[in-house]
Amino acid sequence: MPLFDLPLDELREYRSASTAPEDFDAFWTGTLAEAREHDLDARFEPVDTGLSTVRVFDVTFAGFGGHPVKGWLTLPAGAEAPLPLVVQFIGYGGGRGLPHEHLLWASTGRAHFVMDTRGQGSAWGGGGGTADPVGGAPAYPGFMTRGIDAPENYYYRRVFTDAVRAVEAARSHPLTDAARTAILGSSQGGGITLAVGGLVPGLAAVAPDVPFLCDFPRAATLTDRHPYREIGLYLRTHRGRTGDALRTLSYFDGVHFAARGSAPALFSTGLEDQTCPPSTVFAAFNAWTHDDKSIEVYDFNDHEGGGPFQEAAQLRWMRSYV
Repeated sequence: MPLFDLPLDELREYRSASTAPEDFDAFWTGTLAEAREHDLDARFEPVDTGLSTVRVFDVTFAGFGGHPVKGWLTLPAGAEAPLPLVVQFIGYGGGRGLPHEHLLWASTGRAHFVMDTRGQGSAWGGGGGTADPVGGAPAYPGFMTRGIDAPENYYYRRVFTDAVRAVEAARSHPLTDAARTAILGSSQGGGITLAVGGLVPGLAAVAPDVPFLCDFPRAATLTDRHPYREIGLYLRTHRGRTGDALRTLSYFDGVHFAARGSAPALFSTGLEDQTCPPSTVFAAFNAWTHDDKSIEVYDFNDHEGGGPFQEAAQLRWMRSYV
């Protein structure tokens, strides 16, 4: 696939035309306050995995609406003092999978927490186990238009709230160091990472990899690849609803969370990525407010981006922060 987006020199200057709603901060302050009315109730149950170099805990905590959300906490075997913490979010359609799928970050001597994504976990990997008990208005199959009729109903309001609570749950364990918390994820996980990076203070490092959920007005019209295409297919049926849909999406745009980012950040993008086009990634990167930021660019890669090369870059980069 040849390059289809802006040239790299223009990408480095690109700014999204999306604007944050005037009540963006009030919306999220209220949403999180509502969630915190429920006891976090973080429970860590040891799991016998057959692994000898790590200890694994099956985690349950209260997310949006007090709904139970699952996760895995993995610690290096023999850990006795609080460790730097890496919280990871999962790509579209995936779930937390099985514990042995997540050994990289615990192998570095850090605590690692991976959050299950509500209602997902049935498209790839080892699956998931967190339901989404909230209904919604008619939607195109997938997750992008669930509750798109209003910001209060939108699916990612629940997911982003779960993610903030996931950080709180992981930080509550006695063997994690809240002051040394990094967050990361790829694709949808990268988009969730941006949201948490804009909502949670005191993070040490943020690493969104080929992030999804950014610059919705451009993404929905630039690429015909799913999941962004779900938005256009919904609007193909619901004619005349474009303005309403974009208004809802503006409360969940990674560009606006990036404008509130307060930690060092490492982004990545692939210049042939038609799933999360590079201009949408650069829109978030260029909006990120912390001065200590960088982006890895993979010239001839699609949505796989840097793959293991990006993981290696994250391993090198993370040493300076957690």
